[in-house]
Amino acid sequence: MKLRTKLWLLLVVSTAASMILFGFSSVWIGKVANKGYALFQLNPLAQSVVDLVEQQPVFGPDTVKPILDQAHAEHPAIRWMWLDDQGRSIYDTAGLNPVYSFKDLAMLMQQLPKSYLTDADVHVLTQTDKDGKSYFLLLSLPASAMKQGEVYFLIRKISSLLTLTIPLILAFSLPFLLAIWLFSSINRRIRKLNRALNQLNIQHDSPTVTLIDASKDELGQISRHYNEMALRIRSQFTEIQQFESKRKLLLSNLSHDLRTPLTTMLGCAEMIRTGNYKDQHELQSRAKIILQRCRYMDKLLDQMLDISRLDADDLTLRLAHHNLSEIVRKIAVEYFMILDGGQVVLDVDTPDEDIHLYMDAPLIERALRNLLDNAIRYGKDGRYLGIRLTADGQSVSVIVKDKGKGIPPEHQAHIFERFYRVDSGRSGEGLGIGLAIVKDISLAHQGNVELSSTPNVETVFRIKLPC
Repeated sequence: MKLRTKLWLLLVVSTAASMILFGFSSVWIGKVANKGYALFQLNPLAQSVVDLVEQQPVFGPDTVKPILDQAHAEHPAIRWMWLDDQGRSIYDTAGLNPVYSFKDLAMLMQQLPKSYLTDADVHVLTQTDKDGKSYFLLLSLPASAMKQGEVYFLIRKISSLLTLTIPLILAFSLPFLLAIWLFSSINRRIRKLNRALNQLNIQHDSPTVTLIDASKDELGQISRHYNEMALRIRSQFTEIQQFESKRKLLLSNLSHDLRTPLTTMLGCAEMIRTGNYKDQHELQSRAKIILQRCRYMDKLLDQMLDISRLDADDLTLRLAHHNLSEIVRKIAVEYFMILDGGQVVLDVDTPDEDIHLYMDAPLIERALRNLLDNAIRYGKDGRYLGIRLTADGQSVSVIVKDKGKGIPPEHQAHIFERFYRVDSGRSGEGLGIGLAIVKDISLAHQGNVELSSTPNVETVFRIKLPC
């Protein structure tokens, strides 16, 4: 069943049920909470007693007394008096037997509507005839014995019933119409949301359905959440596609990067096995090539392991106080030995006073080595490698600088993304994750990494960590 049908059924059934409930509850509550005599009950009650008296042969005290006493026993709150045409009391259940003049009786009846709305006694006068004489039955009861609330509608013609039903219909129709308007509006907005969800597509070229709903209720919030969700899903799908494309390129590059050194190693090993070399110097040269290619392949496997760890979010910090200056000096010595004999100038600048930091030393060392390897691999043409350590009381900076070919401006915004390589061809080595690891390590330490590069002039990487 559709929501619109459910809403219509709910409105119709609830309206009918409310009217029935109103009628039954009014009657029931009136009987329970509004006890007493109703004004319309007194006249029939008095007439029933007069009918009993009229059956008697004479209207004397002996014949009237049993009937009035019986009525008083059944209705003890009512005082019953039988009067003759002179206003004299023939019998009074209260035993007072007063005498009323015509004026007195007229005043009782004249003040009845007004006295009924006050705390005065209520009187009902009923007349009958016997042997050419008039007799009267007078009922008197206190206001406390009457119902405390009564509503009467006097209808002489059916057409006059419209004066009651039309206001009643209008009274019930107004909330009904307002509910219809509200439910129709909600149903229309839900249909728009449902249609937008059905048309949601994460592909690039598919149109984006944007819901415009300025209201601040729950449906308005859901519509705005839908718009944000649709944009987020499409953006994430685009990122996944790019990531998958880079992953495929990674596998292709990895296959080439492993096959090329492996082919070289096989050729050198075969030459050594067959003894097909000129002298001892050529033998050492071939062995050195095998060693270099083995180290290169070992570095590739380490990078593959890094990829697995990044995918598994296995970057757990083990923080402790360490001497960052000592770590920088130790690494600088190692790279000085690596660069010894080459034409690259190593420039190291650290403060005289050691800098101690609360950090994960192996991870920081790994990040620094990645920057240094990157500078040597791509900036060696500048023949300069600088390492600098600074502190300003708020943060500590580890700076790696080279003067090589640098990074073009159009690549600088993406250089820290996984698998991103400035050179998409095969001239460069590596898998494009070294700088991504540096960024992850910096962020894990609540810091960041910055890049400033002017091609063929200077390229600076700065790891900034809070003190």
